[in-house]
Amino acid sequence: MTDLTKPPVAATRPHSFTTHGVTIEDPWSWLRDPGYPEVTDKDVLAYLAEENAYFEAVIAPLKPLSETLFQEMRGRIKEDESTVPQKDGDWLYWTDYETGGEYPRWWRKPVAGGADELILDEPALAAGKDYFRVGAITISEDGSLMAYSTDDDGSERYTIRFKDLEHGAAIGERIEGAAGKWGEVSIEGTIGNIVFTSSGDAILYGITDENWRTRTIKLHRLGTAPADDIVVYFEEELGFSVGVELSSDRKWILLTTSDHETSEIRLYPANDPLAEPIIVSPRKTGREYDVDLHGDTLFIHTNDTDPQFRLATASLTNPGEWAERIAPSPHFYMTGVACFADFFIVEGREDGLDQVELHRYDPTIAPVRLNFPEASYVAGLADNPEYAVDRLRLSYESMVTPGTVQDYDVATGAIETLKVQEIPSGYDASKYATERLKIAARDGTQVPVSIVYPKGFPRDGSGKLYLYAYGAYGYAIPPGFSTSRMSFLDRGMAFAIAHIRGGDDLGQQWYHDGKLAKRTNTFTDFVDVAKGLIDHGFTHKGGIAIAGRSAGGELMGAVVNSDPDLWGAVVADVPFVDVLNTMLDESLPLTPGEWPEWGNPIEDKAAFELIRSYSPYDNVVAQAYPPLFISGGLNDPRVTYWEPAKWAAKLRATKTDDNVLVLKTNMGAGHGGKSGRWESLKESADEMAFVLWQLGVTE
Repeated sequence: MTDLTKPPVAATRPHSFTTHGVTIEDPWSWLRDPGYPEVTDKDVLAYLAEENAYFEAVIAPLKPLSETLFQEMRGRIKEDESTVPQKDGDWLYWTDYETGGEYPRWWRKPVAGGADELILDEPALAAGKDYFRVGAITISEDGSLMAYSTDDDGSERYTIRFKDLEHGAAIGERIEGAAGKWGEVSIEGTIGNIVFTSSGDAILYGITDENWRTRTIKLHRLGTAPADDIVVYFEEELGFSVGVELSSDRKWILLTTSDHETSEIRLYPANDPLAEPIIVSPRKTGREYDVDLHGDTLFIHTNDTDPQFRLATASLTNPGEWAERIAPSPHFYMTGVACFADFFIVEGREDGLDQVELHRYDPTIAPVRLNFPEASYVAGLADNPEYAVDRLRLSYESMVTPGTVQDYDVATGAIETLKVQEIPSGYDASKYATERLKIAARDGTQVPVSIVYPKGFPRDGSGKLYLYAYGAYGYAIPPGFSTSRMSFLDRGMAFAIAHIRGGDDLGQQWYHDGKLAKRTNTFTDFVDVAKGLIDHGFTHKGGIAIAGRSAGGELMGAVVNSDPDLWGAVVADVPFVDVLNTMLDESLPLTPGEWPEWGNPIEDKAAFELIRSYSPYDNVVAQAYPPLFISGGLNDPRVTYWEPAKWAAKLRATKTDDNVLVLKTNMGAGHGGKSGRWESLKESADEMAFVLWQLGVTE
């Protein structure tokens, strides 16, 4: 292998603790700065700087390839991209990018005609910042005011600001330390723990505490000091978090408090948020439900009788008396329900594939299931902010079909394609093929696998393959389209997604079968899928690159410990690898809320022993490990920076091979890595270059 600069060696310092009669030695514990979330320890910062310098030295010879990959990926993205405008009341809303722009601009114009209005200029707000992310945007019912939140260091502590849209002027007041919402942000009247009251002169919002937990919802009246904001609700139970949203008809504020397995909802009139709330049904451990409303009827999507979920209804006057409207089905996993004025939509998955059904409120009228053309795809409701509609906005894509925006005509059933993702450098779907396989795990369970590859891909075992998975929190990885992925495909590789247990790809039971005492199913499923792909002739031992992020990074850590010789390269982004230490520390931001997912090793010796048996950091052994690309974020409140740092340090000190291992810590970012569409692509390009280098895939 090419001679590289010498990798850093982290010092060891004696540290141990005893739990359940077991003493754990942790000589790299010092990498956790005792002043966290402030990281000022000189030794910690020096080690991270050494690792970053080593990373740059390793990646330097790959920079031409990385730049090529970046330009390829950028060339597949429309520089001046814009979304399809969507009507909400008297306005049409959309976003666009300027050519070369890192961040979107948010626009609107009157439905009746008139000039475009720039309502939020992210490029201007992000100017001069290394990191910038919008966490929430919401607009008052009359369209005159906007509240939005931003994070400029990746810590996920957001600042709420206000804007007078009638006059295009910023309003001076701000609220610090607000909760955000992880994921895509759009304008739907309410996104991300901020909602306007009906009067438009106040908002309800979530606030984070010193441990990043969102346990408080407050009411802020515009024109008053945030110090005077009223606590509407405080969650006493440590592991629960709270959030707010509006019902589809915008008459009710829904305040949800939940952990990973239990939920409880309170209803507040949107015109009187300080009124006594209606508790839909008090929490019951293990029961989840969410609610929408149509008139005085509650539509309750719940797993109370079956992990496949069902739909029940209840009256506002007797919200705890639930009557079944749609029974659970062993084949249909109901994932959500949305009410509209004349119908309601049920979304779900049948045998792992997305389904959308339109139901009339009259139960004697048969539902209509929308038809989608491919054998494997991703489809569902898109941005539908209005309650009374005759057309529904849908999204559709597959592993070979670019993202598509459609409108569904409720009366005729016709689907109109409004936009197909444009790929400026060109795209020919006929060059690629996709399959959905089922591979038997060691216990006989059939695990679905979505795979895409260039036509002509060899099936004799000589090929190279990139395998991705997540496998936690009931989150399914959809078999969608990716322009970045094409850089692998166009170099002759295959790309596969393993729909392993721990996600809810095949229903909630699929999720339950990969959590708590069954957690190791996630890891063995992934290994067995890889071996099955070898048996199917897609690749060979050592010809597989694997990747996972966060809890998916935990998966990477587990499988490099158990089956290191299978993998030719491993990418573990912000990996949750110090599981035992984290779950034993209830002061950490997310730990109490995570116990329903992983178990509570503080109180439960069996949970302690199980977590200790698979925690990647605790199970590093003296053996050969594959090449590893590890990333972390200094400001990450979800997976703290010291988890990947400690893991990398222990691997360096323990492994017996000469394979390269790099640790890259984003010193000004959090869980999502760098912000901005091009900066994040550059990070992806470095990871891809590393993978191609290690697999020996040359241009």
